[in-house]
Amino acid sequence: MLAKVYSSAVIGLEGVLVEVEVDIAQGLPGFTIVGLGDTAVQESRERVRAAVRNSGYSFPMKRITVNLAPADLRKAGPAYDLPIAIGLLLASEQIQGDTSNAVFIGELGLDGAVRHTDGVLPMVAVAHERGIRQVFVPKEDAAEASLINGVSIVPVQRLDDLAAHLSGARWLPEYAGVPTHTKLVPEYPVDFTVVRGQEHVKRALEVAAAGGHNVLMTGSPGAGKTLMARALISILPPLTMSEAIEVTKIYSVAGQLPKDTPLIRQRPFCAPHHTTSLAGLVGGGGARVKPGMVSLAHRGVLFLDELPEFGSKLDVLRQPLEDRIVTLSRAVGSITYPASFMLVAAQNPCVCGWYGDPERPCTCTASAVARYQRRVSGPLLDRFDIFVTVPRVPFEKLNSLQPGEGSTTIRERVIAARQIQERRFRDMRMLTNSDMGPAEVHRYCVLDNKGQLVLQSAMRQLDLSARGYHRVLKLARTIADLAGVERITAQHVAEALQYRFHQIE
Repeated sequence: MLAKVYSSAVIGLEGVLVEVEVDIAQGLPGFTIVGLGDTAVQESRERVRAAVRNSGYSFPMKRITVNLAPADLRKAGPAYDLPIAIGLLLASEQIQGDTSNAVFIGELGLDGAVRHTDGVLPMVAVAHERGIRQVFVPKEDAAEASLINGVSIVPVQRLDDLAAHLSGARWLPEYAGVPTHTKLVPEYPVDFTVVRGQEHVKRALEVAAAGGHNVLMTGSPGAGKTLMARALISILPPLTMSEAIEVTKIYSVAGQLPKDTPLIRQRPFCAPHHTTSLAGLVGGGGARVKPGMVSLAHRGVLFLDELPEFGSKLDVLRQPLEDRIVTLSRAVGSITYPASFMLVAAQNPCVCGWYGDPERPCTCTASAVARYQRRVSGPLLDRFDIFVTVPRVPFEKLNSLQPGEGSTTIRERVIAARQIQERRFRDMRMLTNSDMGPAEVHRYCVLDNKGQLVLQSAMRQLDLSARGYHRVLKLARTIADLAGVERITAQHVAEALQYRFHQIE
């Protein structure tokens, strides 16, 4: 007897429909799975065998062949346990039911329990795209699966419950939970009200948030670099629903979606340690290629603390920073993940951390300072739009009871500037000013007469390159958007030059 049911695989962030064919024939007892399955797929034979028996059904002592089609697509993970078990019960005629318009996803425990599976969201999305209107998923994944509209989601706790449902003996209700996006509100761990002083640094981060610019902060230990970087998330615009689903897909595929958070509504903040491997940064690993930190930070912030300690491995960020994607090539093919993030980095000026400090002397030699600062390559430094020095905060400001400006107020200005950019780039594949190319800079970064004179003088005195020229104009465009004006003035250009001066110096 032959039975066919549908499941799904995940390639990158996209689901692919998989047909699970189960054939039971006369011959020596055996259980074979073909179709380029990895170790987890091959091990499903024992999980399915035990789950079928412990669910009250008999396991056929015949020649069993399972084919996962298309056969040239590699399958990974335990998500095929449930469809294989259902196909086995159908082929052995222990249950009857119409499964032609349903997808089955889930790992099986030896007792027949249906367990969580990574990547449910893209799997349900491909079922919807292919016109399949019913998906059976583990109960704990039902809220995540329900994010895809137009699909009937049926939570399953046990194999025997699903078998009885398909036979008509018992009925499994569809998921009817409250839509996730109506009850989840972003919560920010750090608010700018706790930051004392550092007004010029907070202004630089506001400009960066408004235009999606990359920032490098340099300062002595304890000056507040990490605190302000973590507060940056609180002034970014909230994720739109489409962005939230996009981010949730990444975390679902990576297996890092929290159980109590089926939809991610807060922009990601990823802070890898400097000992993180290349695979940890850009993605990869073993046979199952998973997203790295640059993709987990998609639509959010990638924060690199102690930037020089990362060393030459940071050069792998150059392609994601330019193309907003990361492509991982393996022998079996290439996988592309999105990687559109703000890069925020912090560093000490030297090994001891006190070079240039007005109160504490530096203990490093001049050559040691130079070597430390050369750990970050020039091409990577060139990807930063804003360079800002973070000085130590004086006692008077630290001891002040007057709170700083709150993130809510700053976020309102950032959202207003982003809305201007959204209207500007409505018909283009751009979101922020930092995405502009030379053609867009020439079109949208128009200076008044005084602004042209200031920039012309800066080009001559500071020896700005063509790339530096364009970066100054993009920064000035963002500053003008924050001010709500169309024409860039000398004041906007002067502030933009201030953020680039550290690199020129």
